[in-house]
Order: sequence, then structure tokens, then C-alpha cells
Amino acid sequence: MAGYRNEDPYAQQPYGPHQGQHPQQPYPQPQPHPGGPHGGQPYGTYGPHGDDPYGADPYGDGDAGQPSPPPPPRLTWRELLTGIVMRPSTTFWQMRDYSMWGPALVVTFLYGLVAVFGLDSARESVLDTTTSALVPALLVTGVAMVLGALLLGTVTHNLARQFGGNGLWAPTTGLAMLIMTLTDVPRLAVALFLGGADPVVQVLGWATWLFAGLLLTMMVSRSHEIAWPRALAASSLQLLAILALVKLGTL
Repeated sequence: MAGYRNEDPYAQQPYGPHQGQHPQQPYPQPQPHPGGPHGGQPYGTYGPHGDDPYGADPYGDGDAGQPSPPPPPRLTWRELLTGIVMRPSTTFWQMRDYSMWGPALVVTFLYGLVAVFGLDSARESVLDTTTSALVPALLVTGVAMVLGALLLGTVTHNLARQFGGNGLWAPTTGLAMLIMTLTDVPRLAVALFLGGADPVVQVLGWATWLFAGLLLTMMVSRSHEIAWPRALAASSLQLLAILALVKLGTL
């Protein structure tokens, strides 16, 4: 009977140059990527931060992850009315995307009620009527002024779009209505006492008309982002209508 042989089963197998040596590992050790800056990290060449394949910005753009600034807040009606005269540039920028139908319609309607007393011929005819006929006449005048200012503001907006503007109809028309009425308040206030034909009223009318042209040009330029010559051309029809119907209505 053969005895039990207590010997290493690998001793007789020629795995290496020396007998009894442990067998070679069947799988080679992984080698580092030759182009990696961190040796054993094969993905170190991706991105500017080595082992982070996307870098610090996961969107690939340094500004893409930043939140956009919020739009400027809407001005109250008091800030709007005072800002058109005192801070026109800032006001036009801030309100170029907001409608303002409430202030525009109310101010234009009230202006229409009082504007009739600034014209000598119209004032005499109104004062000669009875009280029962006076109220409907003033209401009709106020509504007519609102419709006329709305139409002129729409024309200004459409001309600005034709000249390459990108503004919105509601903000442009509302601001045009407010500019048309607010700039004529000084002339109208003096005309109520001196009459529309007085030389002081006439000079004040020309001055306020030029101021209205400046504000309209600035507003169209800001709201539609066009150069001031194009903005002035877009406002020209409304300026001529204001001059003929309101400023020089007594001539």
C-alpha cells in the first residue's frame, strides 16, 4: 500500500525559475493611465479639476448656474406720475414691461374734463350752456380725449415697431398718454385764469410742447431700444397732433 505523500502539489510544477515558488497571478495588476495627471486615476484628464470630470460648474459654463437678476418692481401710481417729470429716464426703463392703464385712463379723462376751459371759444360755448347740458358735454369731452390719446399712442407704438423697435403696445401707449397730458398741465393751469390767447400762455404752450417732444423721444427710445432719431420720427405724428389740437387750439 502506498503511503500518504505530504508534499506541496505545486512543487513539481514549473511555474518559475525556482521550484516551490508560488504560482504567478493569472491577472496582471492594472496600470495607471499614461496621460493622467494623477497617476492611478485614469479619468484625471477630464475637466480642469483632475478627478472631477465636470469641474466646479456642472453645466460647463461659469455663468449658467447663476440666477438671473429679478426684474425691477412696478412703480406705484404716485411714483409713476412724479417719475415721468422728475426721473424720466429711470421711470421709462423701469416701466417698459408693465401696463399702466389705470393711471393713464384716469389722468387723461380728468385732463379732458378741464382742457375745454383752456380754449377760449370752447370755454365760452360751455359756460353759456345750462348745468344739465354742461355735465354731459364735459363727460363727452373727457371720453373723446381718452380715445384720441389712445389712438395717438397706438400710432406712436406702431411707428416705433416699423423703425425696428421691440417694445410692447400697452406700456408704450400708456406712457405716451401720460406724457401728453402731464406736460400740458402748466399751460392749462395758467390758461384757466389768463385765457388761451394770452401771450404768456402761448409761450408756455410752446415750451411744454418741446418738453413733451423730449419725453416722448426718450420714452420710445427706452421702451423700444432704438436710437433717438428713429424715436423722434416715431413720435412726430403724435407731437404734430398735440400741437394742432391742444397747444394751438385757440389760433
